Amino acid sequence: MNTFKLLNTFKVSSQTNSILASRKKPYQNPFQNFKNLTGIDMRATAIESIETIIVDLPTIRPHKLAMHTMQNQTLVIIRVRCADGIEGIGESTTIGGLAYGNESPDSIKTNIDTHFAPLLLGQDSGNVNAAMLRLERSIRGNTFAKSGIESALLDAQGKRLGLPVSELLGGRVRDALSVAWTLASGDTAKDIAEAEQMLDLRRHRIFKLKIGAGEVNRDLAHVIAIKKALGDRASVRVDVNQAWDEAVALRACRILGSNGIDLIEQPISRNNRAGMVRLNTVSPAPIMADESIECVEDAFNLAREGAASVFALKIAKNGGPRAVLRTAAIAEAAGIGLYGGTMLEGGIGTLASAHAFVTLNTLGWDTELFGPLLLTEDILSEPLVYRDFQLHVPQTPGLGLSLDEERLAFFRRDKVSRTTSTAVHRA
Repeated sequence: MNTFKLLNTFKVSSQTNSILASRKKPYQNPFQNFKNLTGIDMRATAIESIETIIVDLPTIRPHKLAMHTMQNQTLVIIRVRCADGIEGIGESTTIGGLAYGNESPDSIKTNIDTHFAPLLLGQDSGNVNAAMLRLERSIRGNTFAKSGIESALLDAQGKRLGLPVSELLGGRVRDALSVAWTLASGDTAKDIAEAEQMLDLRRHRIFKLKIGAGEVNRDLAHVIAIKKALGDRASVRVDVNQAWDEAVALRACRILGSNGIDLIEQPISRNNRAGMVRLNTVSPAPIMADESIECVEDAFNLAREGAASVFALKIAKNGGPRAVLRTAAIAEAAGIGLYGGTMLEGGIGTLASAHAFVTLNTLGWDTELFGPLLLTEDILSEPLVYRDFQLHVPQTPGLGLSLDEERLAFFRRDKVSRTTSTAVHRA
């Protein structure tokens, strides 16, 4: 019996030593032998670094909104580099610092560098859903930053699989999108001349006017004069950017609707949802919700209450291309029209939006993806293609773009010190 016990103890000890010896091998990436659902080795698709770059680009003219006048546009470019050498490019862009919303270019960069990157480094870039859920569990809000990250992850996965981002989002049903142009000089004669030029160039036949900063009667006269000059050759809409109170809006919406204005965007405060319901009931022109939608849940509540006939879809305000399609699904289920909005992004953010919008069954109010046309300089190797009143969406892998490294280096705000969050591999 004692001999048997001794032999058995020796056997167990040998097995234990064998297991321990195998664990003393040099450090191996835990993703090394694990394949994700697409069959790609996760070690190859791990996120190795995330770089954020603030870029300041000049515009063709001042762009006047109710709350701010843009003299240039600031973009936050996001570069997600993966272990397999693939790089995903994203963009987070807002308007006027903190004049429009809760995020600014500076806060976007700081939050991605400080809070987003530690959660994402080492994660599987090929599983976009898991990566974004990981962020969602730990970070509230910050939809502009999340949108840029998600766009970069989709770009990387599209390049990896040889597919356009639109195919990752369900598949495109169109290859081009009609694009509106915003007339925002505030000068009636200049705006009419600009609209005529756009019609002659076959670049735009939908025009949105930014109003609300001036006296209401002057604004109404300005809009009506432009509509009369353009007639049936163009659709004319207005964006008030929440500038009116409800009493003013009730009168103004009636006047605008009776003078051929096709759409009225966010006439009153996003906080006055009951007022939006009342306006949407009596206005002869459809009311569109924009600032009222700061997340997918807002879209659900607006649809439930009947506060708007049209939703502006913006990837930045929903948290990314996938999230904006959830808002679109809510609108479609409620019979609400769709409009592809913009935060005046550059080419990267514009194409991220476009790849989502081309998958929609209906986009009855078209889009306003004109952001790159407002810029006099670019950081892309090739400009986006605008032709015959439409933006043509690339069918090449990822978003279908590449950076011009020299121009990016020239226009980056921080030309000396650079911040890149990188994965730390334990030895």
